[in-house]
Amino acid sequence: MKNPVGSVVWFEVPADNVKRAQKFYKALFGWKIKKMPGMEYWHIDTGGEDASPDGGLMKRCDPRQKITNYVFVKSVDKAAAKVKKLGGKIVVEKMAVGEMGFFAVCMDTEKNMFAVWERNESAK
Repeated sequence: MKNPVGSVVWFEVPADNVKRAQKFYKALFGWKIKKMPGMEYWHIDTGGEDASPDGGLMKRCDPRQKITNYVFVKSVDKAAAKVKKLGGKIVVEKMAVGEMGFFAVCMDTEKNMFAVWERNESAK
């Protein structure tokens, strides 16, 4: 499935209490949530069509951490440069997600966090 540039392709939900958050989202939306092997990270299957973004659930790292949407771009480097040019900031520099792609976490001019995601099967 090809996502158009600019579409939300993933989201992450931080939680103070992961079990409580799982119970809430399963009951509210019927999401299937399963722990990823060897990680303190849970995959959220939203159950929508293939174009519907799935997401992740994790323990909150910082009290200010909010839900982060991942937006598809052709190049994380180019998107990060454009974020800076438009007055935003890069909060987490480009990182690889092994054999899946790259991401960077950004902040817009209104202090909202989001991430840009580039698919790249040779990411390491």
